[in-house]
Amino acid sequence: MKKCAVIYNPTSGKSLPKGFLREVVTILMDYEYEPNVLYSKYRGHIIELVKEITDVDLLISLGGDGTFNEVMTGNLARDEKLLLAHIPVGTTNDIGVMFGYGKNVIDNLKLLLSDGCEKEMDICLVNERPFVYVAGFGKFMNIPYDTKRETKKKLGYLAYVFQAFRSLRSRTKLYDVTYTIDDEEYNGLYSFMLIGNATRIAGINNFFYDVKLDDDRFEVLLCNLRMKQDIVRTLYYLGKTSIDKVPGFYFHKTDNLKIKFNSTDRISWCLDGEKFEADNNEFDIRVLRNIRIMLPKKNVDSLFKKK
Repeated sequence: MKKCAVIYNPTSGKSLPKGFLREVVTILMDYEYEPNVLYSKYRGHIIELVKEITDVDLLISLGGDGTFNEVMTGNLARDEKLLLAHIPVGTTNDIGVMFGYGKNVIDNLKLLLSDGCEKEMDICLVNERPFVYVAGFGKFMNIPYDTKRETKKKLGYLAYVFQAFRSLRSRTKLYDVTYTIDDEEYNGLYSFMLIGNATRIAGINNFFYDVKLDDDRFEVLLCNLRMKQDIVRTLYYLGKTSIDKVPGFYFHKTDNLKIKFNSTDRISWCLDGEKFEADNNEFDIRVLRNIRIMLPKKNVDSLFKKK
């Protein structure tokens, strides 16, 4: 019998029915896995748990996008990397939806075990700190981690929408940034930067077009808009045209990015929905290739380049 570890984050997303974990265990056993369920107790705990796991054939993340980030972070710290899978139980569940999952946790688990396949995907690093699908700083980037957990459990995705409207009313800061891509240097004032390796970001499908999770590249988006009316107009364009054609946006696709903030302000990043406070003002973003994951076959052809 194969062995499977499940790491569950009970603070992710909406409350789940009592006893659902017993059903998870039963299903794993039906598919000839010997399960071991581990619980996250505090922020960063998952990283520690993953580092200590031994002798498993599969590690399943059961939580939100931030939960999977911690699972990935712990896995990358290991000498022997594990095969990972992610079952979404969060609020927005960008990664889970991108992978082809629905809203029912049990159905998702059955889909993974009955029709899953192993692939190798790219992971991005910010100063060696990993993110699975998105990172950024500036306007709106604080919404995922500033929205209260109780509100997210009660309202789900709407909690983020209300927080976004509150953010629109606040002052928009411009960051003096110098960045280098493919040996080309740029400088300007920007209200936010978003770096992604995903087709779905912030609940928006096809946020970036023609994205492959194994093409050894990531997408970079900068915005220099500051006025509220300009930002609202730009958000309207997002659903109407490809993002590289939206006024006020600057788009790049690359495998290397260096960023320098030309100020001494402490910079707060958002990595997969979680807050990351940096100790310096210079950042190196690069790709780490060939990380093993298991996911349903449903969206594999559209997400991956290599057969």
